[in-house]
Amino acid sequence: MATDRAMARMTDSARVEAFSDGVFAIAITLLILEIRVPTARTGLDLWHALGDEWPSYSAYVVSFMVIGVMWVNHHTIFSYIARVDRTLIFLNLVLLLVVAALPFPTALVAQNLREPQASNVAVAVYGAVMVGHAATMALFWYYVTRTGHCFDDRVDIRAARATRARFSLGLVVYPATVALAFASAVLALAVHFVLAVYYAFNQTPVPTLSPEDR
Repeated sequence: MATDRAMARMTDSARVEAFSDGVFAIAITLLILEIRVPTARTGLDLWHALGDEWPSYSAYVVSFMVIGVMWVNHHTIFSYIARVDRTLIFLNLVLLLVVAALPFPTALVAQNLREPQASNVAVAVYGAVMVGHAATMALFWYYVTRTGHCFDDRVDIRAARATRARFSLGLVVYPATVALAFASAVLALAVHFVLAVYYAFNQTPVPTLSPEDR
């Protein structure tokens, strides 16, 4: 009976996913606003001015890739979530809090990447935000696999719980990028890009049941 009442309080996941998509879209669009449009008197000066913006280009490409992969993974998970409860809605909001914050460390990196000491701090802050994302994603996945009550009937709940360790991999990798930032800011930023590419092509799949086991 208690389970029935709990299920009755749950709502369709479509509105949560639509709201999330809007946050992702705004965050990824704001990144381009950090690239300054240079001015120059001659064509040669303009080429030089464009080249001088390389920190902004680098930060933009890395963050665009990072947010893009976040969105793909979020979309993949929600394609198997049929309903949401109040707790999951708030966990999703915390996850979006980190996504919406990413343009700030992106701008911080773009403005300080040329400065030897400031660049270390800027990229370390960027890494700290990514640690926050890894933590919120791990917590989100832990909750959604705890009972499996939000999933549709395709998902193998027991197998999904077994993927928690892989979903938590970022809790080890991203703190390492914070430390690396103080040795080489540029290298640490490059690692963030490589990690985004890795997660784009090596996603942890949501385990599903065979049709006869559903």
